Amino acid sequence: MKVIPSIDLKSGLCVRLYQGDYQRQTVYSDDPTGVALQWQEAGAQLIHLVDLDGAASGEQTNLDVISAITTRVGIPVQVGGGIRELETAERLLDMGVDRVVLGTAAVQDPGMVKLLCELRGSERVVVALDARNGLVAIKGWTEETGSSAKDLLMQMAELGVHRFLYTDISRDGTLTQPNFEALEEIVAGTDYPVLASGGITSIEHLQKLAIIGAEGAIIGSALYTGKINLRSAIAAVETTD
Repeated sequence: MKVIPSIDLKSGLCVRLYQGDYQRQTVYSDDPTGVALQWQEAGAQLIHLVDLDGAASGEQTNLDVISAITTRVGIPVQVGGGIRELETAERLLDMGVDRVVLGTAAVQDPGMVKLLCELRGSERVVVALDARNGLVAIKGWTEETGSSAKDLLMQMAELGVHRFLYTDISRDGTLTQPNFEALEEIVAGTDYPVLASGGITSIEHLQKLAIIGAEGAIIGSALYTGKINLRSAIAAVETTD
């Protein structure tokens, strides 16, 4: 299982939100590229970027930062947040992003997701299953839908999506623990890879996610507060695998 550091971008800064609340943010760095290089040096095999401004507005405002990171780091980068148009997804892929993560588009424009898989390949696409109380939330987690994460996964798999990212919004940024039960249900319900995020606070959490069968675990707050050392976490998970 991969241990994947997350860099959340807001106004060009590296921040973390509490349960996705834009009014409850902590700024960790004014140099996101430097942070990405730090995680690469610590052994990360993949970096997860989130454009929080884009997630809320649907407009990409951190493209310069994303471009700087993809240019300077030598490991794959996946990007999510506000990617709701085919042109936006293709622009990111053309500037060196390895995979794009789609959330709102998966709910509101499934045809676009299908077309992107056909044009760029399923390996370049991840669909985010962002759930609050079992139901998917979109538009930067500000709007809830009536769809369950499981139902959205099944719909997207039929359209050609072969990788998913499950996040329990109530756990994200809280430094509590992941929703292991919900994630286990998602993993058991598909043969496709599932990434996990939200509430990961310890190496023990990562080891449990590996046992459940997550392909990767995305961690943010625990890295920035020092609760998890990335190099140690990668070594521990390799032993578990």
